[in-house]
Amino acid sequence: MLGTTFKRIIRAGVVGFFRNAFVSLATMLVMMITLFVIGSLLFMNAALESTLDQVKDKVDINAYFLTTASEEQVLEVKTAVEHLPEVMAVQYISREEALVIFKERHKDDQLTLQALEELDENPLGASLAIRAKDPSQYEIVADFLEGQMAVAEGEQQIIEKVNYHQNKVVIDRLSGLTASIETAGLAFTIFLTVASVMIIFNTIRLAIYTNRDEIEVMQLVGASNWFVRGPYIVEGVLYGFVAGLFTLFLFYPLSIYMSSATESFFGSFNSLVFYTSNFGMLFKYIVGSGVVLGAVSSFLAVRRYLGV
Repeated sequence: MLGTTFKRIIRAGVVGFFRNAFVSLATMLVMMITLFVIGSLLFMNAALESTLDQVKDKVDINAYFLTTASEEQVLEVKTAVEHLPEVMAVQYISREEALVIFKERHKDDQLTLQALEELDENPLGASLAIRAKDPSQYEIVADFLEGQMAVAEGEQQIIEKVNYHQNKVVIDRLSGLTASIETAGLAFTIFLTVASVMIIFNTIRLAIYTNRDEIEVMQLVGASNWFVRGPYIVEGVLYGFVAGLFTLFLFYPLSIYMSSATESFFGSFNSLVFYTSNFGMLFKYIVGSGVVLGAVSSFLAVRRYLGV
């Protein structure tokens, strides 16, 4: 009996969905705009996180030593840094290697190379390139290095500078940009969600008004409250489900079209690869959001305008 009643509610909801085809189409188009924004935010967040990870992978701490620092002193600092639990790897660059790198970097700048040749000795000091296990731990490593600016051996300063704070600005700015985009996207999504709820709300209200005589007859013959309410909630769920599916599959040709552009702009992020590899997650968020949006809107309308 319960199964039969449930089937009838589903059938009535489907009939109502197709009976008001034009209204259903208009409602779903508005929902698709909301769901498209939600999907776009998922793509944008993934792209920004990918870019941020790339920047973080390239960022390290470089400790530059004075030319008066001996190799033994530099290696002592290197050993001390390697023992820090936050450090993943330390690369030692000698004065000679630094000079070779400098010449290679400025091989097209003849004026700089000529000035370098006129010097009696190598003007570059040794350095350490340090990678932390996690970007949040760089500050701890930087504080340790700054504490090594003066060694116990006669308080002779051997570290000239540590460049962590310059690199930190890049990460902080990109993180701030990500947070700003997420906040703006969330505000826009909330606005469109409210608009979608209001449209579905009024759509169900119109359907209730159109079927008011039929509803009165159902009440007179003893139909339960849920038997009367159910079809309208099913109708709202169908709005969200179909709109979610259309929106989800709309992202496929867009992902193909934008794949090369996103890879060029964001580096390793490719919109098509993200779409195909995260299809389940996108289905859950886009279609799921549509179903929840349609069900909640219909339920609120039924409670407000259906006196059962």
